Amino acid sequence: MLAPYRHPDTGRSIVQVLNTGIPFAVLWFLMYRSLAVSYWLTLLLAIPASGLLLRLFIIQHDCGHGSFLKSQRLADALGFAIGIVTLVPYRYWRKTHAIHHATSGNLDQRVFGDIDTLTVEEYRRRSRWGRLGYRLYRHPLVLLGLGPLYQFVLKHRFPADAPRAWRREWMDVHMTNVALAGIVGIMWLTIGPVAFLLVQVPLTLLSGSIGIFLFYAQHQYEDTYWRRAGNWDFYEAGLRGSSHMVMPRVLQWFTGNIGLHHIHHIASRIPNYKLQRCFDENPALQNVTRLTLRESLRTLRMTLWDEDSRTLIGFRDLKRLPVSQS
Repeated sequence: MLAPYRHPDTGRSIVQVLNTGIPFAVLWFLMYRSLAVSYWLTLLLAIPASGLLLRLFIIQHDCGHGSFLKSQRLADALGFAIGIVTLVPYRYWRKTHAIHHATSGNLDQRVFGDIDTLTVEEYRRRSRWGRLGYRLYRHPLVLLGLGPLYQFVLKHRFPADAPRAWRREWMDVHMTNVALAGIVGIMWLTIGPVAFLLVQVPLTLLSGSIGIFLFYAQHQYEDTYWRRAGNWDFYEAGLRGSSHMVMPRVLQWFTGNIGLHHIHHIASRIPNYKLQRCFDENPALQNVTRLTLRESLRTLRMTLWDEDSRTLIGFRDLKRLPVSQS
């Protein structure tokens, strides 16, 4: 059913690179020039610029899945180049994201590429300090505030979770860091470090927060899918454990249709620009969990997986569960 949508259209891919990369570069330059006028104007321009940076990441994302260009060698080169702009090492991210797709919703394979999620039993077995640490990690101010700073600025410079056996991925991390160091050096000598940071920091924080929130809401909702390995199914995990986030058309454009996440999870080789048509033409893909943006915000309170009811619950809901469950 999905096979006809799996082939990239080179022309559409090139147009997508141009209509995203060029406006982003122009807005970055305008943000820099606006520093002489008002920093409020700079921050205002950061909103559409962050949307374009997020859209660049979606292109990098499709390159990693082999769904953006017919030549994977060219796709890898493009993905690496965009990774310098998004601060995401391309091959490292591609590897961990592939693991995420292969294990999403599997309670016995929570290793890479997921928002850390504990079951009720695991949470209750933790020490007092362990519970506090998990509560802090899942707090929206940490997840969406400190999270992007840590993830994109610090962790991706030296991803300690990557095994040393991942030599190509580590080499890609180092090459990305060298390229970033060169860019920072050029900016230091031309516009100065203060101006560079005043432009880049809000871009990184805003796009990073939006990106993490989208990833969170696409998997963390009340009737999502988590199963132990023996009962886990790839297609069930994709269709039931990935939401359809309903967005206005303009936001769909900026996010590369990633809100149609359930389709992406069961057929990751479909280019982002074919996801909507795939959804529209196949009624079998339309009976899934749909979340509006407002409903997506409510998912931030859902933090623990209750294996008995097979639902995601919040910390407050623990009070109504029998202690004997643990």
